[in-house]
Amino acid sequence: MIRQRRTRIVATLGPASQAPTMVLELARKGVDVFRLNFSHGTHKDHADALVAVRDAEAEIGRPLAALADLQGPKFRLGVFRNGGIAIAPGQRLRLDLDPTPGDSRRVQLPHPEVLRVLRPGVDLLLDDGKTRLTVRAVKAGFADCEVIAGERLSDHKGLAVPGVTIPVPALTDKDREDLDFALRLGVDWVALSFVQEAGDMADLRRLVRGRAAILAKIEKPAGLHNLEAILDVSDGLMVARGDLGVELAPEEVPVAQKTIVRAARRRGVPVIIATQMLESMTSNPSPTRAEASDVANGVYEGADALMLSAESAVGAWPREAVSMMDAIIRRVEADPNWPDLMRAEHGWDADEDVDALIAAATRAAEARSTACLVAYTTTGATAKRVARERPGHPVLAITHDLAVARALGLVWGLEPRVAEQPPDLETMTDEAARLAADLGLAAPGARVLIVAGPPKGAPGAANLLRIAHAPRERRA
Repeated sequence: MIRQRRTRIVATLGPASQAPTMVLELARKGVDVFRLNFSHGTHKDHADALVAVRDAEAEIGRPLAALADLQGPKFRLGVFRNGGIAIAPGQRLRLDLDPTPGDSRRVQLPHPEVLRVLRPGVDLLLDDGKTRLTVRAVKAGFADCEVIAGERLSDHKGLAVPGVTIPVPALTDKDREDLDFALRLGVDWVALSFVQEAGDMADLRRLVRGRAAILAKIEKPAGLHNLEAILDVSDGLMVARGDLGVELAPEEVPVAQKTIVRAARRRGVPVIIATQMLESMTSNPSPTRAEASDVANGVYEGADALMLSAESAVGAWPREAVSMMDAIIRRVEADPNWPDLMRAEHGWDADEDVDALIAAATRAAEARSTACLVAYTTTGATAKRVARERPGHPVLAITHDLAVARALGLVWGLEPRVAEQPPDLETMTDEAARLAADLGLAAPGARVLIVAGPPKGAPGAANLLRIAHAPRERRA
């Protein structure tokens, strides 16, 4: 099952989509990566969902990736005596550590680490920015605030402190439990929320120990500031526009998105654009024109993948949301101007031999007689280096490791498949051309460019570019 597009689709599983029949249908409609959101659901829910993903993978005949998204540190209010209060601009509200149910004058903020960094004049955003408070005074154990905007507050609403770094570890006790469970399940990617510095990802990498690829969610200004250092220790990035939009002014979010995507593309690190891409399809069978343009812009920017959140997890139209995203992506990639945009931004000019070879391969592939590129890869590094160049032809990534093939499902333009390591160069060449033909990537007699290392060479040591031709007849 070959997808007629280069940009990949991530879909979040939830009550609306985690039934096995629905997972299979979404995979057939084009989902490449299924996200397990550990902010919601039980461990059993996620275990059952992953079984459904693996069953769908076997049914459709191509690798599917599973991404475990850890919740990260969430700051929330306590509870109110009657479940909530009405508020109005100018009203005073004290935030303190007292667990007694709150009222119109005070409520618990059960996070002493937040209270310690508050200063007069600092703004607080609650309930995804619907309510805004300004700190007027801070004393030991409490902060007196003034309501600037908002109408109501209820139990356990989330809280953000824009522009302030809160000294908490990115991995909470809950995250550690969820991570251990997800790795035992066998997920392919792990996403860490609220990454602020490279050390957050380094801690995650030490815990994962190579059992999955790791992805940093950039959703705080500190993460933006430390982006290059975070890229040094991450296998992927996510532009998490929901919380990023709470932390930044609305006009800053598109600029931040482009900054993150460009930085990732320069490094050849896969990047996902997430949140509210087709938000209206949570309750409507078609998107707004603005949402369609938002998805299209992500494709024009060259992001590796675009993500559906509530649209597929709890929405009324998960099938339609995936189909719509697929249709928008394919339409953009059919634009005659789109290839020029992809070529306009390459990765870093590389000094290593393997990068020079891959750059030569992608340029050679521009010849009309070339049908596709084939990258033999052990760890996935060679295939990702090819994808970094954003070649105009499909890239068949062949690996002997199913886990590597699944993880590559997130990467732009790659069609990962599992095959045995060939014993010699001639067999490698013949098998690559044959598989490209069998999958319909190369017409009979068409040219196939193969990038590889010695059959038993070191991982990442691609040093060979071969030209082959698809066989005149396909295998039955």
